[in-house]
Amino acid sequence: MSLRGGVAAAAVSGLLLLAACGGDSGTSALNDNGTSGSEDILSSSSSPKVESSSSVILSGDSHEESSNSSSSSGKNGDGWSWDVPKEDRLNPEIDYGSMTDSRDGQIYKTVKIGDQVWMAENLNYADSVKTPSLMGKSWCYANKAENCAVTGRLYTWTAAIDSVKLATDADNPQDCGLGKSCTLPDTVQGICPLGWHLPEKKEWDTLLTKVGGEKTALNVLKSQTGWFHEGNGSDDVGFSALPAGDRIDNGNFFDIGKLAGFWSASEIDDNYAKALNLGYCSNYAALGYYKKSLGFSVRCLKD
Repeated sequence: MSLRGGVAAAAVSGLLLLAACGGDSGTSALNDNGTSGSEDILSSSSSPKVESSSSVILSGDSHEESSNSSSSSGKNGDGWSWDVPKEDRLNPEIDYGSMTDSRDGQIYKTVKIGDQVWMAENLNYADSVKTPSLMGKSWCYANKAENCAVTGRLYTWTAAIDSVKLATDADNPQDCGLGKSCTLPDTVQGICPLGWHLPEKKEWDTLLTKVGGEKTALNVLKSQTGWFHEGNGSDDVGFSALPAGDRIDNGNFFDIGKLAGFWSASEIDDNYAKALNLGYCSNYAALGYYKKSLGFSVRCLKD
C-alpha cells in the first residue's frame, strides 16, 4: 500500500471521529477545500457539507486500509472486546422491555425514554430475499458473521429506508436512494419490524432534548463499557449505544470501540442523509450530514 493511500485511510477514519469528537473544540469543521484547520488531511472533488462543528461528510473514496482490530481489555476494561456478549453491555439498573421481530424471530431489548420507546440494541436484520434493499448494502463488522450477534449490522441509508419497497409501493411509487432524492412518507418503516420505524431527525432531536441536550447527550446515551480511552458513558436512560464502528465506500471497516453512527429517515439531497454520530472523546451529540453509502447502525423507534 502506498504512503499516500495509508494517510488517506487514516484521514477518513480520523475525520469521521472528529465528526463526533470535535464538538467542544470545533476542530471537525471543514473548509471549502475539504481541509481541517491548516492541515491538508483530505482532498475531495466537491466541497463537503457542514451543518455544525460536529458534522462532516466523508466519501470513503481512495482509502486502502481497514481497522478490524481493537483493544480487547474486556467488560471492565478500557476499550472494545468482541468476547463480551451484547447483554453485558446493557445497564443493569434499567428495567428493559423486549420485542420479537416476527420476520426472523430475533429478540431485542427495548427501553422507554420520555414518551418514546426505543430498541436498546442495534438492528440485526439481514434477509435480503424478503427485503431486496439489503442486497449488497448491509454488513457485519469486518465481514465476520459472529460480530453481528454483538453489535448488529451496518447498513447504508438506502438499505435503512428500504428503498426497493418504497420504489415498488403501488400507492407511492418512486425511484430513490443514493444518487436520487426521495419523496418519503411521513413515517418511514424502512427495515424496522412491523410496528416500528426508522426515526426521523425530529424524533432524534426529541431524544437528545430528553437526555439534556446536544452538549451532554452523548455521555448519557453511550454504554457503560466498551468505549476506547475512558470514553464510556453513564447510560442513565438505558439507550446503551455501542461503539459499533462504521464501513466506508471501498469496503473497509473503521472505528470499532470509538464510534457509533445511527441513521435517521431524514434526507438532505441525492447523496447525503442525516445521522447521529457519537464518539469516544466528547459529550457533544448532534445530527450531521453523511454520505448515504456509509455503513452505520440502525435503531428503531416504536410507532
